[in-house]
Amino acid sequence: MPESGWRGYTSIFQTVFMTVRDEFDPLAPQREAAFFYGLFLRGHSVEDLRQDIDVPRTLLDKWMKAHDFEVSFRENLQRVYTYRKQVLAIFDGLVLNEQNRPRVQ
Repeated sequence: MPESGWRGYTSIFQTVFMTVRDEFDPLAPQREAAFFYGLFLRGHSVEDLRQDIDVPRTLLDKWMKAHDFEVSFRENLQRVYTYRKQVLAIFDGLVLNEQNRPRVQ
């Protein structure tokens, strides 16, 4: 399996700065899930990819409790959290379909 040298795709900077285009593009979550699915097909661990996509609820709760974040920034964090969960759900569906696909022998 390939080594994942770029761990942490959803670091706070990349997570928080989701582009405006992504927010208004209904296909953005599908495209991002397809990107991760391509990595899965190339041999990357499904669990590693899931961790890279997901924003754990505990992390969101920690961000929301930070006193130095403005209300608008917290609202953006909530939108990013929802977006990441959409991407994760689509990715999981793609992986499940791949695993359930009949194999030609």
